[in-house]
Amino acid sequence: MGCFTFVKLMVVFFNLLIFQCGLTLMALGIWVSVDGGFFLQQMGLFSDQGMQVVSVGFFCIAVGGVLLLLGLLGCCGVHKESKCLLLTFFSILLVIFIAEVAAAVVALAYSSFAERILKAWATPALQRDFGSDPVFTKIWNTTMTELECCGFTNYTDFVGSEFEKENEGRLPPSCCWTNSTPCSPYEAERSAVQGCFKHILETIKEHSIIVGGITAGIGVLEIAAMIVSMYMYCHLDTTIS
Repeated sequence: MGCFTFVKLMVVFFNLLIFQCGLTLMALGIWVSVDGGFFLQQMGLFSDQGMQVVSVGFFCIAVGGVLLLLGLLGCCGVHKESKCLLLTFFSILLVIFIAEVAAAVVALAYSSFAERILKAWATPALQRDFGSDPVFTKIWNTTMTELECCGFTNYTDFVGSEFEKENEGRLPPSCCWTNSTPCSPYEAERSAVQGCFKHILETIKEHSIIVGGITAGIGVLEIAAMIVSMYMYCHLDTTIS
């Protein structure tokens, strides 16, 4: 009985963690949805990107709601010692874990494929919308300034673009090391500023240990929660028998 009580406490502990994560995500989502202008101001973006903020807010609320329900489901299963609730909790957590593993495998196996897909979208968008769409232009200007990069691949993303035509052959200042105007294709080629995608990849690689550690920690918590919930489920089954 002492071991069973300990397992019950562990299940409650894991579910309280899940519940707290869900509550935090929901609070963040509500804040973003209600006060999106302040959120974007903190992020250094224009406040007129309302739809993007609402989408992020609703996504956080949806994920937070699922985690809240999952945490409540687990706690109710422990409190009532319900085999049905415990099995449901285990099944949902198992589906989430499998989805996370599948996403990680796809990300590792098809990273180059994903790069081609992103490039097929980003390059035409830069050619067409940079300079004409205020929101799109602001996002890319902020990204290129903060990361000290140019375009998605490099300065060639802007060669022949609407921006270059409207500015008499000049490229965005971020494409030249001097970060000055005018920035000609010749100066951009000499500067050899990296594309933003390469810069983001390098940043991710630099922090891969931290990202991997966090991901592994989440996976271990999920596995532990599934183990203790299934142990409790089997113990209840034995007791009933």
